[in-house]
Amino acid sequence: MKRIVILVSGRGSNMRAIVERCRGECWPAEVEAELADRAGSPGLDWAAEQGIATGVVEYRSFAQREQFDAALAGAIDRHAPDLVVLAGFMRILGAAFVARYEGRLINIHPSLLPSFPGLHTHRRALAAGVKAVGATVHFVTADLDHGPIVMQSVVPVRAGDNEQALAARVLATEHVIYPLSVRWFVEDELVLEASQVRHRRGASQLLA
Repeated sequence: MKRIVILVSGRGSNMRAIVERCRGECWPAEVEAELADRAGSPGLDWAAEQGIATGVVEYRSFAQREQFDAALAGAIDRHAPDLVVLAGFMRILGAAFVARYEGRLINIHPSLLPSFPGLHTHRRALAAGVKAVGATVHFVTADLDHGPIVMQSVVPVRAGDNEQALAARVLATEHVIYPLSVRWFVEDELVLEASQVRHRRGASQLLA
């Protein structure tokens, strides 16, 4: 049985999607804990209601990022996870932290990486006039919003789209591809070779 720890900063909608699919589909895994980087994160209450251990490592309590990273790693390691999932976790993690969880730390970003890393992805995509956007699940590396890609979704840009409309349609696909990617990991279906990720049995890694 694989052990999962999920890190959140906000509402935790991807966390909720993962927990519900894990339990509903009887994955060989359990979400052991949800940790937040600030008190009052909305996702904490829902997780606690589900009987999931919760905790807060308040980033504002640390003068340096390395101190926060060390405290966060300590909180994570108490649950001995096989996989650490970043689900709307808004802190930049240092190279030492990333190396500690190499190969078992994944993230989702609301763009078709490597395009539009960082913040304000939908605003930037609309300004650039792209015809499709999407979301990317990837293994985390020391480079922000980069790393071997597990799965992507593609969402067409519609005439008259604004940031909010586009974000809502992309988020709906996140709730599909992130739980599926986590399930593939815990079922040992992912093969990471030379910075490329493939599904062991050839399942499609694109939701279009």
